[in-house]
Amino acid sequence: MRDIAVFSGTAHPDLAAEICAHLDVPLHPVRVSRFANDCLEVQLQANCRERDVFLIQPLVPPVQEHLVELLLMIDAARGASAGRITVVLPHYAYARSDKKDAPRISIGGRLVADLLTSAGAHRVLAMTLHSPQVHGFFSVPVDHLHALRELATHFRGRDLSNTVVVSPDLGNAKEAAAFARMLGTPVAAGAKQRYSDDRVQISTVIGDVADRDVIVLDDEIAKGSTVIELMSHLRERQVRSIRLACTHGLFSSGALKRLSEQDGVLEVVCTNTVPIPEEKRVPKLEVLSVAPALAEAMRRIHNGESVSALFG
Repeated sequence: MRDIAVFSGTAHPDLAAEICAHLDVPLHPVRVSRFANDCLEVQLQANCRERDVFLIQPLVPPVQEHLVELLLMIDAARGASAGRITVVLPHYAYARSDKKDAPRISIGGRLVADLLTSAGAHRVLAMTLHSPQVHGFFSVPVDHLHALRELATHFRGRDLSNTVVVSPDLGNAKEAAAFARMLGTPVAAGAKQRYSDDRVQISTVIGDVADRDVIVLDDEIAKGSTVIELMSHLRERQVRSIRLACTHGLFSSGALKRLSEQDGVLEVVCTNTVPIPEEKRVPKLEVLSVAPALAEAMRRIHNGESVSALFG
């Protein structure tokens, strides 16, 4: 069996180190340098020849820098005769660009998937893609994990007898329903229409939320405009309390502070698929680790075992 070799880009080295600790393998160093003309150069500083190489790099801001860095890491591994190259994408930012909903719009999710494959990736390990169709953009095998188990484990420690899970929109309702089944609660959803990146309108909430404790579940929270709009409708329905949960806590433009200060919000829960600097964190924030899940999936990929069995 080929030896395993794990490398990390600069996007989230703490997560990569935690994954390697669970795998009990070293995290090999990567040298990233910049030429005078602003071009990047990457060197993988460990032997890759005929090894099972895993490259860990979420696409987080600055997304373009980290994307090019990842492409160069893949190219370096291919040039070093790696036996197999698996890209570990805890967060695939371009997954939101998944459809042509206006004339002359690019579909970045598919284009970036093609770039990763052209660079030399043999397979991809992703966590909570924005929509199911993004899986099909890749022409190489994709193992798609979700963080519902980690989130459900966290919330099971609370009294859920009067709780309902709420999806901010109908597109995420299937995931919210699966999460609600894990917790044994009912589910509801907002009817949302998006006009721009930061302007959304929720016309109503479908389902019984009055006088309930609410867990709002979304795949990612960036500016938080959708969640804030949803919470205004929930307060009109006189909900007792609100907890926010997501996989990818991007929390851009001061979103985390704004969300935590909303009336009725008791807790904001996310995972560590993206780094959250200390200066962004607030007392109501709880960050769960997905490193054990990613490490186990990587171990199963390396050993040729079923990854879907993780969700059985």
